[in-house]
Amino acid sequence: MPELPSITIYIERLEALVGEGPIEDIRLRSSFLVRTAEPPIKSIIGAPIRGYRRIGKRIVFCFDDELFMVIHLMISGRLKWRPRGAKIPGRLGLAMFDFSNGSLLFTEASKKKRASIHLVRGEEALSEFDRGGIEVLKSSAKQIGVALARENHTLKRALTDQRILSGIGNAYSDEILHRARLSPFKLTSKLKPDEVKVLHKAIKSVMTEWIRRHRKEVGDGFPEKVTAFHDAMAVHGKYREPCPDCGSPIQRIRYADNEANYCATCQNAGKLFADRALSRLLKSNWPKTLEELEDHKEKRKL
Repeated sequence: MPELPSITIYIERLEALVGEGPIEDIRLRSSFLVRTAEPPIKSIIGAPIRGYRRIGKRIVFCFDDELFMVIHLMISGRLKWRPRGAKIPGRLGLAMFDFSNGSLLFTEASKKKRASIHLVRGEEALSEFDRGGIEVLKSSAKQIGVALARENHTLKRALTDQRILSGIGNAYSDEILHRARLSPFKLTSKLKPDEVKVLHKAIKSVMTEWIRRHRKEVGDGFPEKVTAFHDAMAVHGKYREPCPDCGSPIQRIRYADNEANYCATCQNAGKLFADRALSRLLKSNWPKTLEELEDHKEKRKL
């Protein structure tokens, strides 16, 4: 799912390429994409765009008379810039927004089709999409500490909960926790004041660094390869690869539909977290440390 850095760049490039528009035509391949009936989606054809906003991981197009189009890309949705009038690709294409200088393509690489568009009127209706998380790049360490302390969760869950912090997802939570040298499964109730400060610094540095990185990659174009996996990431998607800081192999914990990537040495004093699936398989033989893990691997070779 595109997170704060990618959504920020989407909006910056929309401002640069589309500006005030207007939308000249809307072509829908999937009627299910639009989840609201009133106002009708076609009512914004010809209307100038008065601005763009980000609400969590959603992109908002603002029109006159407090009319707002809310795009939620979910996990597999993406936006792409194409020549004006380009055809909607059959397999992935959901919709095309035509402008005078090009067309904005909405795709989704998933059979579940969770991506959506809502057209709503009024700030009150728009506020329903705000899950309440604070804006991490505008918040102090104290504000983030207060937000995290409201409920007792693991740091991994708290960072990705849009009711607590806005815009962070699975990928950047891994990077933030590695930068902060904090365990993904440390409970928020156990955070010390100094750890909150370190976490706050890590959140800001990771997010701003990746915004700058994406901005440089895109340049004057439009994001084409928005993904949760990047070669420059330290731990996310780097299972079994060496930690860039200590050289220990990156570990992975799978749970529900998500996973956490971490360095046992940097983030948990060399101790491994038990993966539920592997724990059930290995039972009491599950290795507790990196050393035991290596011994286990050697025995399997023999």
